[in-house]
Amino acid sequence: MSRETGSAASQAPVGILKIGKVYRYARPYRPTPFEIDGLPNFFAHVASPGMTLPTLERGINAMRAITAAEGPRRAAILISSSPHKVGSDFTPWQDTFEPDLGFVRYYGDNKSGATHPQRAPGNEVLLREFQLHSSPKAADRQRATPLVLFERVEVEGRQKGNVKFAGLAVIERAECVTQFNPATQEYFTNYVFEFAVLSLTHESESLDWGWIAARRDTRATLEGILPKAPSAWQEWVRVGNDALPRLRRHVSKMSVVPTGEQRPTDGSREGSVLKEIYAHYTGRKHRFEALASAVAAQVLSASGVIYREGWITPGSGDHGTDFVGRLTIGSGFASVKLVVLGQAKCESLTSPTGGVHVARTVARLRRGWIGAYVTTSYFSEPVQREVFEDQYPIVLVHGRDVAQTAVRLAHKSGHRDVEAYLSTLDVRYESLISHRRPEEVLFD
Repeated sequence: MSRETGSAASQAPVGILKIGKVYRYARPYRPTPFEIDGLPNFFAHVASPGMTLPTLERGINAMRAITAAEGPRRAAILISSSPHKVGSDFTPWQDTFEPDLGFVRYYGDNKSGATHPQRAPGNEVLLREFQLHSSPKAADRQRATPLVLFERVEVEGRQKGNVKFAGLAVIERAECVTQFNPATQEYFTNYVFEFAVLSLTHESESLDWGWIAARRDTRATLEGILPKAPSAWQEWVRVGNDALPRLRRHVSKMSVVPTGEQRPTDGSREGSVLKEIYAHYTGRKHRFEALASAVAAQVLSASGVIYREGWITPGSGDHGTDFVGRLTIGSGFASVKLVVLGQAKCESLTSPTGGVHVARTVARLRRGWIGAYVTTSYFSEPVQREVFEDQYPIVLVHGRDVAQTAVRLAHKSGHRDVEAYLSTLDVRYESLISHRRPEEVLFD
């Protein structure tokens, strides 16, 4: 159970949390002023008159349970993820936050491995809640505690004290896994949870904290509180997980991603990593193909489909193909395998990749094949629009994604830093080269 500190002023308003908005989380913890350092004050938006302030001191912050007439309940569990700490002694893993796709993969709090994973305080709370969230009984789901998601982000070079509201969620899956901490060179067991992020379309992408405040009122009944909940939560309570496919958050985005979102910010960890990658492959850029293949595998498999790396094509005569992979959708008899042709470009970090290279990869695709274009650079607006308007079946992976994924792959494979991981790929590079035809990957 997380620590709760401070008291809300009697006149403090109950706030509205907006998905994607960044809030200032700073000491001293109090609901005033309403703005700090140019950002809205987190505590001004989660304050409830006469009640203690919820905090984000841990990854899993369970608000204090209350005892109502119907029995004990929690108002909410606040989940906080800190991507800038990935690979440290404190956080030797990386959560996957994809709220716009309605999906979050979140690692529990058995960080040291000193205890059984189900006994770690946060894991214990979430596992107990998982029984209610996965129950086929509406009465159990009505007693379930909502998860309120936050992601710590960097603002103007400041890594600490900035939290972005990522949505409202329910626990969809829980799995005990073995992890490796590259900092301590030790294996440990932990739980990983998958959250379904619910749509807040009917609430204009906002969460009214008044619902959470009502859940903290010992005089209020669950039946009386439910109408205050977002409509997706109400429907989930009524129908259960069978309704998640239509209740899950999904954002229809513009096809064009601005340059600033494709390149790491100056001075950031991703920026340093991308420069490190570019420098590593200077004078031997063909070897970037091994990293590009691994990055494509991670990006494509993140959506839940099965991806298998194939091989790297020879250095000459590839005609727009640098690596080959296989994507499998479905399972058993009800499955289909697709060839993935990949292009790898280790190119200038400050100039957009050439549209002719993207077109060259697309020209190699046969019906039912998919392309993957991985670059240390970024894609211009005209190139993106051409891919979208012509409906090319190609996945574009820009420099920022390359850097972030390389960090994840390095720590996942037990390396202390990205440079060590790249050196390992160099050792394997020659063995990955094959002269086979792309379609042969379907029969491996």
